[in-house]
Amino acid sequence: MRVKTRPGPITRTRIREINGSVARDRRDDLATEEPLEIRLTAPDGERRTVAITMRTPGHDFELAAGFLHGEGLVRPGGIAAIAYCTDEDLPPEARYNTVTVHIRGPIPDLPALDRHFLTSSACGVCGSASLDALHDRCSPIPDGTLRISPDLLYGLPEALRAAQGVFGKTGGLHAAGLFSAGGAPVAVREDVGRHNAVDKLVGWAALTDHLPLAEHVLMVSGRASYEIMQKALAAGVPVVCAVSAPSSLAVELAKEFGVTLVGFLRGERCNVYAGEHRLLMD
Repeated sequence: MRVKTRPGPITRTRIREINGSVARDRRDDLATEEPLEIRLTAPDGERRTVAITMRTPGHDFELAAGFLHGEGLVRPGGIAAIAYCTDEDLPPEARYNTVTVHIRGPIPDLPALDRHFLTSSACGVCGSASLDALHDRCSPIPDGTLRISPDLLYGLPEALRAAQGVFGKTGGLHAAGLFSAGGAPVAVREDVGRHNAVDKLVGWAALTDHLPLAEHVLMVSGRASYEIMQKALAAGVPVVCAVSAPSSLAVELAKEFGVTLVGFLRGERCNVYAGEHRLLMD
């Protein structure tokens, strides 16, 4: 095992920087990427590994809780405790890359567990393969009272960027941020995987009894993919904004489940792909 101590979000390395015809050696900071194994333990002692994902260390317990909630494996209130694994079968250097989630009931017998998730920081975890399957565990977002102005939207990308501490040092991380109806940042998380950043936010909400996030706006630093929309829907987020484009299935999900989806949010312009009724226009 390469990691000898608890991994952090930043890894230092030496590089050769070339600028024109001049070369110099210097230190550089990289975004850490390490595997995280998520294990479930039931009261009867049954244990199962449900996911192995590549992530940036930090907020690992939130990542595990958010992943389990987004995939419908654990309901709100169903987690009794989360801890790094101390099983004797793990070498000490691997223990901070393994999280055990103690649940209050039996381990669910779901196809997702039989599939045994294995994901990378690039591809994400799709979960349900279709919108029809998503209806089995997610309800449409109620219309509610949340209404936001374009001016509020225009300020979100910069507010998200200002909260990205690790990105400022490495330039290699995605971010996801939760904002209040007034545009104030509530929580921001970073990760090499955009879906992991969203899982960390959902996990924070699950572990602090903030679900559903009916009065919040989710802002992501990259594109709006199906897996991000799925996780936002499971958390009850009514408005999702992205710096880049959405995918076709993300737009279809937004329209079918009543989510406001905003893409290409840059400067003072954006595209609204679904749920335009939540925008306050003059």
